Amino acid sequence: MLFNSLAFALFFPLVTFGYFLLRPGQRWWWLLLASCVFYMYFRPVYILVLALTIGIDYAAGLLMERSSDFRVRRRWLGASLIANIGILAFFKYWGFLDENLAALTGWTGSPLRLPVLDVVLPVGLSFHTFQAMSYTFDVYYGRQKAERHLGIYALYVMFYPQLVAGPIERPGQLLPQFREHHTIDYGRISKGLVRMLWGLFKKIVVADRLSLFVDPIFREPEGYGGITMVWAILFFSIQIYADFSGYCDIALGAAQVMGFRLMENFRHPYFSASFREFWTRWHISLSQWFRDFVYIPLGGNRVPIIKEIRNLLIVFALSGLWHGASWTFVVWGLIHGFFLITERLLFPNGRSSTILNRLLTFTGVCLAWVFFRADSFDDAMQVFAGLFRPSAGWIGLPLITTQSFITDLLLLLLLFLAEWRQWHQPGTASAAPSRRWAAYGWHAALAVLILLYGVFEAQSFIYFQF
Repeated sequence: MLFNSLAFALFFPLVTFGYFLLRPGQRWWWLLLASCVFYMYFRPVYILVLALTIGIDYAAGLLMERSSDFRVRRRWLGASLIANIGILAFFKYWGFLDENLAALTGWTGSPLRLPVLDVVLPVGLSFHTFQAMSYTFDVYYGRQKAERHLGIYALYVMFYPQLVAGPIERPGQLLPQFREHHTIDYGRISKGLVRMLWGLFKKIVVADRLSLFVDPIFREPEGYGGITMVWAILFFSIQIYADFSGYCDIALGAAQVMGFRLMENFRHPYFSASFREFWTRWHISLSQWFRDFVYIPLGGNRVPIIKEIRNLLIVFALSGLWHGASWTFVVWGLIHGFFLITERLLFPNGRSSTILNRLLTFTGVCLAWVFFRADSFDDAMQVFAGLFRPSAGWIGLPLITTQSFITDLLLLLLLFLAEWRQWHQPGTASAAPSRRWAAYGWHAALAVLILLYGVFEAQSFIYFQF
């Protein structure tokens, strides 16, 4: 079920009212039922995939906790990881493995091919797989007690606000909240609804509108010239941020209305003064997952510099592959790995927070997004080549009118000013009547813009494919 759909507009108040009508001890099953309905709205049969991994990980957690034998615990952890990674590989990477196996064996004249499978990737598989693996890792390392209530563990994996696109929660943060008594708090509910409104604005008004400019260019990049490519790269960089952070705003807001606290997944990443800072502000839950479960176990930065470089490249190559089953995603990840390695070698004490460093970081991030967005290496090279081709006019795109383009720029300016204010004044609020009425006007304006630019068109979120 998409957040920007009529179905969710009916689903959300129904689930929320039902949650508060039930006694605290009964609320878990209501949320679990709602989460099943939410997930099955996409493709009902894939609820069986979730049920299978939930059952395996639940049992593995209990069996690991009951054994004091390190080898036994490691076996159960291995069984859990094989199940989770195996299912992820089957649905997401089967075709990728087939293509690369054929390429590697093509010199023989009869390349090896895997059986053709006509399967659709379950929505959000990468997200809830990593969340489930967080639980088994934490139980294995003794950081988390095994959850004995199967229903509550299932709810930890399936909690609908963040089920299909994060943030990727940790068991120690989310599991205890399912046993808390959440009361009706109108201040908290108001803040949650406002955050949902802001997320819908970023998704519907900003991201979806920018896609009208970006998609035709990346679909046929050889047909466009320099200024067009500059706008396309810039607009996609804003689009993916508005789309993904917009989803997270809606998720955090929906959870906040009921009293749940999900982790922040974005902290104004495009204001970062270094690539290291960028990855502490962009997709924070994934960055922390790779840090805790891959980078640190490999030795992190407590190893000789050569091994530290190796560790960074492994982490970012895996991060790229996590995002998509294509070498373009791997290259995108490795580019960021090289950016961090360069900073580590040239600026061991970090880069200063100057405007120039922020612009250089933003430019590097934008250029790397080309490999993320392009359908192939050839298309990515065409985009970069297009930067040096002549283009007609200051827009360079005939199918976009000047009026529409200026409207896009004004919306981006509005987004930038709002992000800048939040960055400089995080969490500030005033009870002064003038401030309150200004806030009411701002929220009303957001709602009007959402209605004007196509509410309930149900255009999918970019990260739903991961």
